[in-house]
Amino acid sequence: MKILFVCTGNICRSAMAHHYMQKRVNELNLSDKYIIQSAGISAYTGDRATDYAKEVMKKYDTDLTEHRAVYIEESDIKDADLILCMTLAHKRKILNRYPKLEGKTFTLKEYVGEDEYLDIDDPWGFGKDVYSSCAKEIVNYVDKLIEKITRGE
Repeated sequence: MKILFVCTGNICRSAMAHHYMQKRVNELNLSDKYIIQSAGISAYTGDRATDYAKEVMKKYDTDLTEHRAVYIEESDIKDADLILCMTLAHKRKILNRYPKLEGKTFTLKEYVGEDEYLDIDDPWGFGKDVYSSCAKEIVNYVDKLIEKITRGE
């Protein structure tokens, strides 16, 4: 199963989700079942994760130093089995560009059963506290995602 996380620049939210999910998949010996990737709607391919994203993810034993952003048009989006966006706006943009991806494109929060506020807000341009809060939210929802997919849902 190929899972693609999507945000705007692929240097904060989707990068954090991607690498945390990859770490958890590896820990659970599921790397033969899941391919984890990320991309950005407006990313510049090759950009590095932000310093704050790298710093706050250390708390979760997640290393973003080797992360490089991928522009959505240069990603494997059409081959993804599950596309998890950080906001409803990202989801709408993907479905406008790729209408055939309807049914496998969701916000991360929507996919795991959240029904209130479905966006994970962008920490870009804010301080470490905002990044830390964002990382905590992403880790929480990625953990719920892992529970859901390992139950076979």
